[in-house]
Amino acid sequence: MILAIVFLPLLAAIVAGLGNKALGAFPAKVLTTTALFASCALSWPIFLGFIAGSNVATVTPVLTWIVSGGVDVAWGFRVDALTAVMLVVITSVSALVHLYSWGYMEEDPDQPRFFAYLSLFTFAMLMLVTADNLIQMFFGWEGVGLASYLLIGFWFRKPSANAAAIKAFVVNRVGDLGFMLGIFGTFLVFGTVSIPAILAAAPGMAGSTIGFLGYRFDTMTVLCLLLFVGAMGKSAQLGLHTWLPDAMEGPTPVSALIHAATMVTAGVFMVCRLSPMFEVSPVALHVVTFVGAATCLFAATCGVVQTDIKRVIAYSTCSQLGYMFFAAGVGAYGAAMFHLFTHAFFKALLFLGAGSVIHAMHHEQDMRYYGGLRKSIPLTFWAMMMGTLAITGVGIPGIVGLPQIGFAGFHSKDAIIEAGWASGNAGVWFVGVLVAAITSFYSWRLMFLTFWGQPRWAASEHIQHALHDAHGHHDEHGHDHAHDAHHADEAHGNPAQAEDGGHRPSVHGASQQDLPVGTGGYHPHESPVPILIPLGVLSLGAIAAGFAFHGAFIEPEAGETFWKGALAFREHLMHAMHEVPTIIKLSASIAMLLGLFTAWFAYIRKPEFPAIVADQFSVLYRFLLHKWYFDELYNLLFVRPAFAIGRLLWHRGDEKTIDRFGPNGSAWLVQLGSRGAAKLQSGYVYSYAFVMLIGLTAAVTWAIAG
Repeated sequence: MILAIVFLPLLAAIVAGLGNKALGAFPAKVLTTTALFASCALSWPIFLGFIAGSNVATVTPVLTWIVSGGVDVAWGFRVDALTAVMLVVITSVSALVHLYSWGYMEEDPDQPRFFAYLSLFTFAMLMLVTADNLIQMFFGWEGVGLASYLLIGFWFRKPSANAAAIKAFVVNRVGDLGFMLGIFGTFLVFGTVSIPAILAAAPGMAGSTIGFLGYRFDTMTVLCLLLFVGAMGKSAQLGLHTWLPDAMEGPTPVSALIHAATMVTAGVFMVCRLSPMFEVSPVALHVVTFVGAATCLFAATCGVVQTDIKRVIAYSTCSQLGYMFFAAGVGAYGAAMFHLFTHAFFKALLFLGAGSVIHAMHHEQDMRYYGGLRKSIPLTFWAMMMGTLAITGVGIPGIVGLPQIGFAGFHSKDAIIEAGWASGNAGVWFVGVLVAAITSFYSWRLMFLTFWGQPRWAASEHIQHALHDAHGHHDEHGHDHAHDAHHADEAHGNPAQAEDGGHRPSVHGASQQDLPVGTGGYHPHESPVPILIPLGVLSLGAIAAGFAFHGAFIEPEAGETFWKGALAFREHLMHAMHEVPTIIKLSASIAMLLGLFTAWFAYIRKPEFPAIVADQFSVLYRFLLHKWYFDELYNLLFVRPAFAIGRLLWHRGDEKTIDRFGPNGSAWLVQLGSRGAAKLQSGYVYSYAFVMLIGLTAAVTWAIAG
């Protein structure tokens, strides 16, 4: 069964990729989508078997992979509770994204290539989560990096997509360097790359030291921090996060797949898989906690000022990943995986719902040009509403005898916040509550700007081009703007550029006050069935995934039975989580209501309020708008010096040194010699006789002298 789950997406990717346009769009879509739904259907019984307690961890050998000296790496698929969680997350979301892409990518001429990339991406992620050793995990780790590069840059004729793909690839290579060093160090210390053997031996390394960078440090701290650098790159934690918002340059289904189910969760999975190693190093756990909490806060503040609907959700992903990491840092690995599980459903729902909005608005992504859409696209509205209720954590806390019931994010995010308090880290708890309020604000801001208020469609260039083309008109160059908009997908994705572009209103007018009100004669339509079906299925997950499965993930007794040693499960922390004071249990819900009220006041009750605040706190506003200036700082410290060094080596080193004294110099000498030889070829017999006489004289002289 596990062989079929992993290899069906690979076979589909090979056939669709090699067949490409010769195979045709429809057969490629049918093949890849069927393969993913088959993998999904096979994954759920495995997961439910672990939920019921009837399944046990197994390793399915495939082949002997590497045998070199003392290294013996077998390729096998490990299936335990942790793998089972990831299997259902990856295959479920990927299958629905494949189906969704039938409608979203219908007009694209390169559909076989797109679906092949999607399936390849899924295969690589499945390889990662089923790995029984670190080398196999690294294979999947690099595979999702490659596939993400292909998907983010899918519209390769678009310069911004190419730049985003390269950025994602390069930033992840920085993290992967740390991951590789961690693997090398782990093999050096333990003499094996087998994950079960490493985890069994890890407690025995407590207190030992290792030489690193000329000094001696605690062995497990060094190894865990190096491995965590890899997790920071793959899961976009603060410092190595800059690629994630730019990944929105890819098609919307790609955004959903990368952000919800696959690449960005790889780092969280790796930390939880190797949690017995991290348990030996309190320092490493403190670093994970701090980085996670910092990322959580940073990304949430950036999401507040974004105007592009996909970028708001992208920063939300970054923030939610921070929640997962700080949960792992305080030892609540079950809660981290629980939030990963529920997040996959409601985040995929939000991204695909945003794609449905973009589809209805003719690929306009700026929320300032939306408004009043809940009546035009009601099914998309209710799907987005379910996702928003889930991510903001709407529910009834289990106090004063009330049953604890709520949407998916309520169960998982509140558990993380309670774990922060129960672990004795009040600072982490405060950050979690603060971010819950900010998350509620920007999530409801997205809903209010998109679905409430007066329509502001008349000011959208995309809408105007659509109406222009609908009447059979094109511009003076005969260019079809509608077709270009489809392939651009995010031509106005950078709010800073939009602000300075001249033809877009100031971002200070994030409220609808500065925009003309009206539809401009445009009438949005609901998305086609292939788009709506995944929204409906994911809505069910956003509603029920938390309530249905919270016991297995985080309840003390049920959790111990479910995980069965697949990760480090602190039963005493799980008990403490359920015994926190009532005000702590209520804190996340209070924060959610505060964020909801603030968003309602700012975007419904008093729409001019955001512009007033932006003007009053313009320095802070621009600081958040420029994402804390990380991109500018990296550009100053790394990008510009790298280009300067490259130009120096190119002009001074390559052209003026290597080429000058190498191939160009050799060519110059040959040319000079040929010119001298040409002068001797006069065509006169006496000239040749004279040369022969000189040669004969030289030969006789040499013979006599010798």
